[in-house]
Amino acid sequence: MHKITPFLWFNDNGEEAMNFYVSIFPNSTVLDRSSWGEGGPVPPGGMMVGEFVLDGQPVQILNGGPHFTLNEAFSFLIKCKDQAEVDYYWEAVTAGGEESQCGWLRDKFGVSWQVVPVQLQELMGGDNPEGIDRVVEAFMQMRKFDIAALERAHAGE
Repeated sequence: MHKITPFLWFNDNGEEAMNFYVSIFPNSTVLDRSSWGEGGPVPPGGMMVGEFVLDGQPVQILNGGPHFTLNEAFSFLIKCKDQAEVDYYWEAVTAGGEESQCGWLRDKFGVSWQVVPVQLQELMGGDNPEGIDRVVEAFMQMRKFDIAALERAHAGE
């Protein structure tokens, strides 16, 4: 059991978002769903709270009405092992949403995500400050991360 679970507030499309996320990530499943009665922000029987597992991470979603909105102050970070994973998650999660810079995007529901190759941490570490500066300069120009371009920048190519 996880002690901490992200809990996201949606206006009225949380169930659609939950099903979208579960369809993209492996090891994901819907666990539970409770329904609103009369007087909720969605018609009676519509989802109130959805509980699901997102690639092993428990998450809950509330259809709570328009009182609060999602923003970039909270994001999910997807650590990708290679360029194929970066490409897959970037295309899948950004479908209908919008790209930002430096590996960030907002999905069609307004949730912010970071799609980041694990190689970035290695390139940003070590004792090569000039290489690190070049990597930062390179990724500041990117939307979706390009691992080969980051590696070339680090090497000074």
